[in-house]
Amino acid sequence: MKKKSKFMRYSVQDRVLLLVGYVLLGLFVIAIVIPMLYIIVASFMDPITLQNKGITFDFSKWTATAYERVISNKQIWVGFKNAIIYSVVFTFVSVGVTLLAAYPMSRSDFKGRGFFNVMFMITMFFGGGLIPTYLLISSLGMLDTIWAIILPGAFSVWNMIIARTYYQGIPTELKEAASVDGANEIVYYFKILLPVCTPVIAVLALWQFVGMWNSYFDAMIYLNDASKQPLQLVLRSILIQNQPESGMISDMQSTAQRAQLAELLKYATIIISSLPLLVMYPFFQKYFDSGIMAGSVKG
Repeated sequence: MKKKSKFMRYSVQDRVLLLVGYVLLGLFVIAIVIPMLYIIVASFMDPITLQNKGITFDFSKWTATAYERVISNKQIWVGFKNAIIYSVVFTFVSVGVTLLAAYPMSRSDFKGRGFFNVMFMITMFFGGGLIPTYLLISSLGMLDTIWAIILPGAFSVWNMIIARTYYQGIPTELKEAASVDGANEIVYYFKILLPVCTPVIAVLALWQFVGMWNSYFDAMIYLNDASKQPLQLVLRSILIQNQPESGMISDMQSTAQRAQLAELLKYATIIISSLPLLVMYPFFQKYFDSGIMAGSVKG
């Protein structure tokens, strides 16, 4: 007798639900993959061909002009360097502050736990506003410095809740065993607890790095010096304002040629700016599932 497949052993309702899920997931993947493929192909095409005929797989019509111009532009590299520095520093500061704040909030014997929970929750729904925040940063002397875009958003209540939940899922026997061996709170936290929390640390680090890498608003408000601006502001001028750096299109004679090349530069800058995230994700993927699920085990 032929053995039934795993799928056929499910009930009719479960099979229908799985099929619907697979269809929706497939549509979701298609909605992501097709635009990505379009951007990749368009970034290599001749701008005139792209404008007149659209996408083509005739490789004789392809060119690396956009990448050559983007890579040769100094402001792109300055922005790229700044974006990496800001994202790495922000990740270390944010994850460190979040983990330190989550630890006492995970302890049932922490006095004032309820009060701080309420205070943290309030900040999730209400903020000081842009003008008061700007005045505060200005009075602290942080305008046009790296700290203006790192410190204001370093603490995330949502990430703190996830880290707190992960802490609560760690057996209390670990703390008791450390106490028996003579470990104080500092030794227990840094040498015993944090190594166990690698999955949630990796997930929080990935979230914060991606968030800072894609952020441009704070830099646009608080940074005036072009040498301190991250890559996102350079991309904003190219993608949204349609204003590439003058050196990238200065040799184009006609306005039409400049507009065509500017359109092509958009696709190349999108690809280049996405590379660090595409390289990072495979290294964090093995931690992602366990770290995400930590927040759904306990409330």
